[in-house]
Amino acid sequence: MSNTKIKNIAARQLIDCNCRPMVEVDVICENGAAGSGSAPTGSSVGMHEAFVLRDNDPSEFGGLGVRKAVRNVEGILRPALIGLDVTNQRLIDETMIALDGTPNKSNLGGNAIYSTSVACLRAAADASGMPAYRYLAGGDIKTVPFPSFNVINGGRYGDVTLAFNEFILIPYKAETIDEAVHIGIQVYQTLRETIRETLGKKPVIGRSYGWAAPSDDPEVVLSLIEKAAQKCGCADKVAFAVDCASSEMYDKGSGTYLLKGKRVDADEIIAYAKTLTNRFPMLYIEDLLDEDDWSGYARAVSQIDRSLIIGDDFTVTNLNRIKRAYTEKAIDGFILKPNQIGSITEALDAYSFAKSRGLAVITSGRAGGVIADIVMDLAVGLNLRVIKNGAPRSGERIDKLNFLMRVASLYPGCRLADLSGIVKF
Repeated sequence: MSNTKIKNIAARQLIDCNCRPMVEVDVICENGAAGSGSAPTGSSVGMHEAFVLRDNDPSEFGGLGVRKAVRNVEGILRPALIGLDVTNQRLIDETMIALDGTPNKSNLGGNAIYSTSVACLRAAADASGMPAYRYLAGGDIKTVPFPSFNVINGGRYGDVTLAFNEFILIPYKAETIDEAVHIGIQVYQTLRETIRETLGKKPVIGRSYGWAAPSDDPEVVLSLIEKAAQKCGCADKVAFAVDCASSEMYDKGSGTYLLKGKRVDADEIIAYAKTLTNRFPMLYIEDLLDEDDWSGYARAVSQIDRSLIIGDDFTVTNLNRIKRAYTEKAIDGFILKPNQIGSITEALDAYSFAKSRGLAVITSGRAGGVIADIVMDLAVGLNLRVIKNGAPRSGERIDKLNFLMRVASLYPGCRLADLSGIVKF
């Protein structure tokens, strides 16, 4: 790969799937290879994530513009990176991190650094003549991860407040990616009538395109999904997961969480989650507690033996937090969201540590997603076993499903990943 040094970098403001401004960066090499990267943001955002630099100009997108970050790419990052080799991802990312000089990338913006990091990775892949997922894998693709589907969305909807944020279906016994996708879509669509018949409510679409919270009781919600799967004749092939996003429902003053209309403490949340794992085939529970409740997570891991305890806002793809959580036996795995930490190198370091210690790694897009999200290249290229797809409805989520089916069709013998090491029920 000759002449893979960076020749030019350009940046612009675009919008994500929630119509919020985001940074997009193009990197062009001396040999003509090129790559683009963008920085979507989430709805549930951990306080320890890389800083998203916004303009705070109320006249444009209510202050959410990212033109400052764009200027930082073109005025600060570009001069420093021109001449560097795109195949040296670590040098590129470390150069940007040093230029920023803050722990959370708040000077130049995590969105500026992350978009540039992704663009460099894609330019390197383009220079190699391979898609990014194959470039990361270093060879042919033998497996694709299981998709999972956020079919019911928690949060506040009218007079219902469902404390847990996402109720997820995983077709964990599907034999092919096509079957897994079919099961997810079929159960999601069947849920409309199941909610209407069971609760007498008109189902409406939630903020993440799943069905809006029909009840404040997580057990009722999981039972609805189970009933829809039974109607579809695939109940024996599905498992569940929940993303509690409990920091959203945590009151720091009282140290309590909202659950079914009442305030409860961490031990009550853990005990309740354990009852759910005894009732349902639960693959994982994500963000069960507040993002800084280290001792609570350790208690959850020790007490819940039929489900993985997974960190997201708790771990924020941050190697230091993951190391501490591993040492304190506070997680069984984490959600890999590279924009949380703000560079490809740091995300890969977090993945490598987790893999070497036997921790589960599940990748996910963000609520403010994009078409052709780099997380899909990471999911396939790193041979992950499960990904979070969201509900099978909006374009950027359907794109992720098509990505998996397309990759599987391109590599003869490609199959779904082996889940035997992470299924505990």
